[in-house]
Amino acid sequence: MENCQITLVFGLLMLGGCLARVVTVSPGPLIRVEGQPVSIRCDVKEYGGPREQDFEWMMSRESAGTRIKIISTFDAGYSHPSLSKRVASGDISVVRLQDNEVELKIAEAKPLDAGFYWCQTPSTDSVISGNYEAQVQLTVIPNTLKVSPLTPSPVVPEGSDITLSCNVTRELIYPTYLSVTWLVKKGATSEEILTFGPQGDVITGPKFSRRYADGGIRLVPGRNGLFELVISKVMSSDEGIYECNGTEWTHENGGKWIKIVESTKEMGTVSVTPAGQSLSVNASSSSPSTTSLLLSPGDTLTLLCSVAVDNLPTLALEVTWLADGRDIVTMDRSGVVISNTTSSGVQGKRAEGSLERTGTGQYRLRVRGVSGEDGGVYTCRIRAFIEKGGKSAGGGGRWHMAAEKTSSPVTVKVSQIKPSFSVTLEPLVIPQMTAEPTELACHVTNITHLPLGARLGVTWVYATLPGIGDDPQTSHPIASLDSNGNLLPASVYTDRLKSGVLSLTKVQPDTFKLRFLRTQEVDMGQYACTVSAWSMNSQGDMVQTAEYQSSPHTVQWDTKRPSLNVVAKHIREASVGGATFEMSCAVSTENLGEAGYSVLIQSQDSLATPVRTIVTLSPDNVLQHGGATDPNRRDNLVLTKSGPAEFRFRLGGVQLSDRGFYWCHITAWTKQQPGQTWTKATSAESNKVRIDFQENGPSFSVAIQSDASSVYPWETAKMECSLSASGSSPKTDDLAYEVHWFFTRLRGGQTMTEIASVDRFGIVTKDLRNSSSDISIERKDTHTYVLNIHGTQDGDSGEYHCIATPWYLSASTGAWTQAGELTSSRVFLTVRFAVWESLKLPLLYGVSASLGVGLFSLVLGLVCAQCCCRNTTHTPRSRNKLMDLEMD
Repeated sequence: MENCQITLVFGLLMLGGCLARVVTVSPGPLIRVEGQPVSIRCDVKEYGGPREQDFEWMMSRESAGTRIKIISTFDAGYSHPSLSKRVASGDISVVRLQDNEVELKIAEAKPLDAGFYWCQTPSTDSVISGNYEAQVQLTVIPNTLKVSPLTPSPVVPEGSDITLSCNVTRELIYPTYLSVTWLVKKGATSEEILTFGPQGDVITGPKFSRRYADGGIRLVPGRNGLFELVISKVMSSDEGIYECNGTEWTHENGGKWIKIVESTKEMGTVSVTPAGQSLSVNASSSSPSTTSLLLSPGDTLTLLCSVAVDNLPTLALEVTWLADGRDIVTMDRSGVVISNTTSSGVQGKRAEGSLERTGTGQYRLRVRGVSGEDGGVYTCRIRAFIEKGGKSAGGGGRWHMAAEKTSSPVTVKVSQIKPSFSVTLEPLVIPQMTAEPTELACHVTNITHLPLGARLGVTWVYATLPGIGDDPQTSHPIASLDSNGNLLPASVYTDRLKSGVLSLTKVQPDTFKLRFLRTQEVDMGQYACTVSAWSMNSQGDMVQTAEYQSSPHTVQWDTKRPSLNVVAKHIREASVGGATFEMSCAVSTENLGEAGYSVLIQSQDSLATPVRTIVTLSPDNVLQHGGATDPNRRDNLVLTKSGPAEFRFRLGGVQLSDRGFYWCHITAWTKQQPGQTWTKATSAESNKVRIDFQENGPSFSVAIQSDASSVYPWETAKMECSLSASGSSPKTDDLAYEVHWFFTRLRGGQTMTEIASVDRFGIVTKDLRNSSSDISIERKDTHTYVLNIHGTQDGDSGEYHCIATPWYLSASTGAWTQAGELTSSRVFLTVRFAVWESLKLPLLYGVSASLGVGLFSLVLGLVCAQCCCRNTTHTPRSRNKLMDLEMD
C-alpha cells in the first residue's frame, strides 16, 4: 500500500514538471484614442484540466494600486459596482474566441480607462506551475486628428492635370504616426487611388497601379501636414467625388501597425469636359468663297485647316486631308507626314500633296500642278489624342483618342475642255434563228478636242428585253477593252470569251466589234456600247477624260422551238424463240441545226406495265446497259448508229420473256463549239414495235427393234430404242433423253418390271436380277440407245419395250424443257432349249473316255503277260514255304 502511494505521488510530480500554465495578453503598452474601441486579447496555454478555461479581468490606475474587478467569463456578479452599468450596457464586454482565448472589448474608450489591466485564469491544474495572470498597460489619448482638404476645380478640361490637396495633422503627445489616402467615389462605392504612410510607404489602388507606375499620378508631400496628389492627363473616366482620408496609427511592441483613429472628408466633385465638346475644325481656301474653289489645270491648290480646342497644349493632334472621302495626306501626332495618294481605275491618280503646320492649330495643304482628277470635295479630319503615361515613364507610349471631328467640305473644281465625239451602233449580222451568229459594230465619229496621244476604250452593255416576263428590265456589262487594249470580261461571259464563242475586237482606231459565234435565246436583248476617251496627265498616267454611250439596239428573232420526229420499224421480226429481233429508228428534225443524239431503247410487257430501259447510247456513242438487262444476255444486245440520224437495235435469241413493245426515246443535244459540254435541246419517242410469238416445241417419236427374236442360252441379245425429233428441232447439244427399259414374261402381260434406265445426264441404273445374265445400256448416238442382255437364260424370255422422256433447251425461255413421255412397241425375245445340242458333247466325251480306258487296259495286260511268262520251268513249291506261309 505504501509503495502505491509513493508511485502516485511521484507520477503527479512528474506530470506537474511537464506542464506549466502560461497566460499572455496583447503586447503593450497599448495606445488608444478617446472615444474609439479598445480590444485586449488574453489566452492560456500548457494548462491541465478541462479544455474550456475561464478568465477574469481586473484593472488599476497605478501599477501597484488597488485592482478593480471588471468582468468574468463565469461569474455574472463579478464586476465592481463602478463598472457594473457599463458591463450591463455592453460598453464593456468579454467575447470568447476559443476554449483558451477571450477578448476584452471597450466600445468607447474614456480617459478613466487608462491604467493597467490584468487577465487572470482560475487554476484547474493538478499541480500549480507557471503563471496564472498577465498584465498590459492601456493609455488613452485625446482625439486630436484633423483632416482639412482643399476643394479642387469643379470642371477640368480633358487632358489637363488635377491637384488634390489635403492637410492631415494631430498633436504629438505620444509616439503615433499619420497616413493620408485619396479616394474617388462613383455612385455608392469609393475606389482607393493612393495611400501615403504611416511609415513613408506608398500603396496604390488596383485600378491606378499602372497609371502611377507610368507617372500619370504623382505624390507631392508638403510641410505642416499638407499632402498633394497630382493626376495628369485626366480623362472622362476620372470624373467623380474625391475624398481625403487621414488615419492615426500606433506601432506596438509586437511589430504590428494598429489603426487607432481615422477621418474621411469630401474634397469636392470634379467634372471632366470632353475634348470633343470644345474641338472645332474649319477648312478654308484663299478664295473669297470658302465652300467652292475653281482652278485651271496646272494651278496650285492651297487649303487651310484651323483647329480650336480647350487645353490645346495637352493634346496631340493627327491631321488628315480627304478628297471625296479618301485619305490623301496625313500628319500623325508626332509630326510625320504620310502621303496616301493612290491610283484609281476610273478617276486616275491624284497629284501628290504636301501638308505643313504653319502655326498653333493651323495646317496647310498644298497640291501643285492640279489636273481634272484633282477636283472633288475636300475635308479636314482632326483626331485628338491624350497620352496616358507621364513624362517620368519616358513618354509613356499609351495613347487614348479623346475626340475626332471633320470639317465642313470645300469643293474644288478644275476646269478643262473635254473631248467630244458621237457613238453609233450598227448591226452587221442579225440572227434569224437560234445558234446563228450575231455581229455588232460600234463607230466613233465627229471627234473633237481629243488631245494628242489620247486613246479610246469601249464597254459593251447588255439589257434584257422590256416587258418580257414578270422580272424588271436589268442591265449588266459584257466586257471592256481599256485604253491599252486589255480585255476585261464580266464574270457571266468569262467562259464564252475564253472559248472564242464570244469575241470583242478593235478593227480600226474608231471602230469596235462584238461578235457571237452561236447566238442563244438568252442573248436576245438590247445592246449598247460606251466609248471612253483616255489622256495622259502630268504624272504620266492615263486618265479618263470623256465618255459617251450609243443608242441601244435590240437583237431578237422569232423563236421556233426545235422538234424531233422518231419513226421505228421492223428490220427482222422474231416469230419463234431463239430468233433475232431487229428494228431501226429514224430521226427527222425541225428548227434544229447540227446536233448529237442520245438513244434509249425502252420496252414494256403491255401498255399498262412499267417501262424498262434496255440499253442506252450517249451523244458521244458510249453504250451502256440499262437496269432491266440480264447480265448473261448482254452479248445479245446491239445498239449502233447506222446513219447521221438513224439508229439500229438488235436482240439475238429472243425468248418468251422478251415479248412486248419496244421503242426509241431520242434526245437531241447541241454544242456551241467543239470541246464544250452538251446542252439539251429537245426529245421525242418513236412508235412502238411489238415482239409476239408462241412457243412451238419439237415433236418426238420412239421405235424399238431387236437384232434377233430368239437366242440360245448364254448368247447376247440386243434391242435398240430409236428416237426421232421433228418440227423446230433443237441443236444436238440442246437435246437429251431419259430412257427406261421394261420387261414382262407373258406376251401382252400388264405386269411390267423395270430392268434398267439411263437419265439425261448419261447415268445408268440397273435393278437387281435373279438371273445369272447381265444387262448393259449403250448410247450409239444422240437418238439411239441399245439394251444388251449378256449370257441369256431361259428366264430372260419375254416382252421388252422402252419409255423415253425427251429434254430440250428451249430457245423461247432459255431453260431446259421436258417433253411428254414416249412408249415404244413391244418385242418378244425367246431363249430356245435344243436336246441334241445339249447331249452331243456329253456323249462324245463319254465314248472317248470309254475307248481310252479300254485301250489302256489292253496295253497294260500285254505288258503284264510278257513280264510274267519268261520262265516256263516249273519249280515245285517248297513245303517249308507253305508251312511258313501257314504260320504266317
